[in-house]
Amino acid sequence: MKAKLVVFAIALVALTLNGSAVFGQEDNERRPQRERWNQMTLTAKVVAVDMETRELTLKGIDGHLVTVVAGPEVERLQEVSPGDMIVTEFWTYIKAEFRDPTAEEMAEPVVVVAEAGKTPEGAPPAAAIGAVVRAVVTVEVINRPDMLYVLRGPNGRYVTIEAEDPALMTKINVGEVLILTYGEALVMSLEKVAN
Repeated sequence: MKAKLVVFAIALVALTLNGSAVFGQEDNERRPQRERWNQMTLTAKVVAVDMETRELTLKGIDGHLVTVVAGPEVERLQEVSPGDMIVTEFWTYIKAEFRDPTAEEMAEPVVVVAEAGKTPEGAPPAAAIGAVVRAVVTVEVINRPDMLYVLRGPNGRYVTIEAEDPALMTKINVGEVLILTYGEALVMSLEKVAN
């Protein structure tokens, strides 16, 4: 697993170093772009499961919503139902570009840039799903006291992002559109956790 995360990290670093060439023009930035890595383990309640798309909408104990995709490597997805508690571990990379989307980005507002593989054999029913996605997103909620943003992507998926810079929070507005590059390596255990 560590080897896959290292490979994933190297791919993201390479992607970041070539960011301006890959992700469009940066001459119309409203403010400098921001990027960071983060690791979080989340115990969450399953709000919805879409078996066709393999999407799970999760609600953390703090009330934050996130939509994740369980790849085909997750073998016991059918055992998960709304109301179940599960544990997810995320390694995330986030790059926010505070600029207007290009015509190409507006025509294709979600682009999967890279994908990765699964956990080693013999591991519990889980999978490492690595992906780097660039999307045109809209700021839906700004929670300044808790330093949180809720962003909505073009497919109606939501993600809650923890802010690090209080000064930046005063400059961002609800309804603002930005370009978010989001990478994750997700390990999702399908073991149910006691409520």
